Amino acid sequence: MKKGYFVTFEGSDGCGKTTQSVLIVKKLRELGFDVVHTREPGGTLVAEALRKILLNPDNKIAPITELLLYEACRTQHTSELVIPSLEAGKFVICERYTDATVAYQGFGRGIDIKTISQLNRIATFNLIPDLTILFDCDINKGLSRASVRGKDRLEKEDILFHRRVKNGYDWLVKKYPSRIKLIDVHNRSIEDIGEQIFGIFAKKFGIKL
Repeated sequence: MKKGYFVTFEGSDGCGKTTQSVLIVKKLRELGFDVVHTREPGGTLVAEALRKILLNPDNKIAPITELLLYEACRTQHTSELVIPSLEAGKFVICERYTDATVAYQGFGRGIDIKTISQLNRIATFNLIPDLTILFDCDINKGLSRASVRGKDRLEKEDILFHRRVKNGYDWLVKKYPSRIKLIDVHNRSIEDIGEQIFGIFAKKFGIKL
């Protein structure tokens, strides 16, 4: 029986999800919570090895191969790290999870959404996040920020691909409004966004300062 809380951070490339996930992890730890901060693809030794393959800009990977590699990462990550952490009563904060696969491989690559949903269920053992924070940002600005650190294989896709990905996230927030909370990051400070996110956490999980 799951005892902890599972929260995912989602959004298009360069949206600020890593910055904000680091802030909320720090805040939760200061309040005494045991927190696991992880990411997809990655999070475990095997999954991090697959991450290097998936995101290497020199690799040419077929869409279905890409999808199956992401799901393989997810199975390892979920079984080895996420589920044991939740069973131990921990907060798990994960940058990207199943919604990213719907957005990137479903809407971005054009792979059948029903197929992706079925594979997501298998790979996660039917685990669904308690809460998803979705960042809404300007695509071009996000990609510009991503280019500073060096674009990975997916970030190097053309603007039409990234627009389809954003359409995927827009579709998801409409489909799962009770789970996915949209954060508008346009022209806002990091501190302001962080305060909004903590407010959502406080309300959802009954956290008090």
